[in-house]
Amino acid sequence: MESTVTEFASFIENSAEIEIPDATLHDAKLIVADCLGAIVGGMAEPEIRMLAESESENLFEILDNNKKGTDETISFLFGTAGTVLEMDEGHQFAKGHPGMHIFPALLAAARNRKISGEEFLRAFIIGYDVGARIGLASNLNPKMHPHGTWGGLGAAAGLAVLNKMNARDASEYLNIVSSLTLATSRKTMLEGATVRNSYTGISNKMAHVGLILLKAGFTGEQDGIKSIFDGITSNKFDDKSAVELLGKRFEVSRNYFKLHACCRYNHAALDALWKIIEQHSEVKNINQIKKIEVQSYNLAAELSDQNPRNVLACKFSIPFAVSTTLVNLDSGVLSFTEIMRTNKDIQKLCRKVTIVEDATMTEKTPDLRPADVRVLMENGSTFQAQVTTNRGDWQDPYSEEELKQKFISLTTRLWTQKKALDVYSKSIKLEKIPLDDLINSIIN
Repeated sequence: MESTVTEFASFIENSAEIEIPDATLHDAKLIVADCLGAIVGGMAEPEIRMLAESESENLFEILDNNKKGTDETISFLFGTAGTVLEMDEGHQFAKGHPGMHIFPALLAAARNRKISGEEFLRAFIIGYDVGARIGLASNLNPKMHPHGTWGGLGAAAGLAVLNKMNARDASEYLNIVSSLTLATSRKTMLEGATVRNSYTGISNKMAHVGLILLKAGFTGEQDGIKSIFDGITSNKFDDKSAVELLGKRFEVSRNYFKLHACCRYNHAALDALWKIIEQHSEVKNINQIKKIEVQSYNLAAELSDQNPRNVLACKFSIPFAVSTTLVNLDSGVLSFTEIMRTNKDIQKLCRKVTIVEDATMTEKTPDLRPADVRVLMENGSTFQAQVTTNRGDWQDPYSEEELKQKFISLTTRLWTQKKALDVYSKSIKLEKIPLDDLINSIIN
């Protein structure tokens, strides 16, 4: 049996001949638009503006070939910005966020080339496939955060397609980038350590560093993917599932999108809570809530912090997510801010929210992401709702109009609505236009 690296390298070499269905291209365009929205929205955050070290009002001038930005710098900055709001799409089987690990690296590289939007989408689809497949075939150390691990290999695969690498070079490249995987800590997520937001940016950057090393004559292990993900960052790697239906089942069509501005492990609870809010207006009187009990799967049960120390920690806290949603009747970006973290009503309500694991729900993952929410009122009334999975994936997708409105809400943190609509329009017809058309719309 050929190694996974060899099969992926062959997949990359033959990528131009792979038949990609129109539906898959469409799914990829929605992810590209979503990544752009998350990046632009994240660029409005003060720490990202500081990271950019730019006095310009137009932070996206860095994409201009005449400016000083390098591929590595752009990849790092955009990858970090796209993570900070917790609004980037993801893949439940890979248990991570392939799009944001691949799109920034590809966009940085593609700005230097005269290529079609369709070529860009093909590279993105192949890169997404490789990254997500390594993720789903791995069983990461539970103390590791998935950002900054297998995502760099997805970016490398996409860059290999852009560079039209043959199988030999693509194999060497993947082996090099395998060894550039980060030792990421899951505790950063739970404690609100914002260094976690940089993992994705670094991973994008490492794909470019690996390309520099390859061109300089550096080499990697013979099977870097197996070496790293079958005993170091992961205790097991399933070669068979990594290449199952390779070239026939595209992972961009099994992704999920987010409208709640927090970790997806919160989302099932929030979806159930919204059912209660819509059916029982009494819960809007938060002073009459006695307690809120949430049952969900194991990963969601970890998000139990009733007193998050900063905004990032708020995004990884079911007590906070539930409380800010009830107080604001909204679960978007503005419900997860420092002002909301210190809001006395939200803090008081947080102490009334508990989350525990239901083992039968854990057994249903990763196919389903269930939750049960019970709101107990001071007058003895109890309101309850359940969901079997999060909204936003292919089983219960958001409408394209909802995704468009999300894009506009995020990008108008920096752009006019006219510009936001123009960029969105070009994103969703990308296979019909030169990539430069999209890049110029972003810059200007």
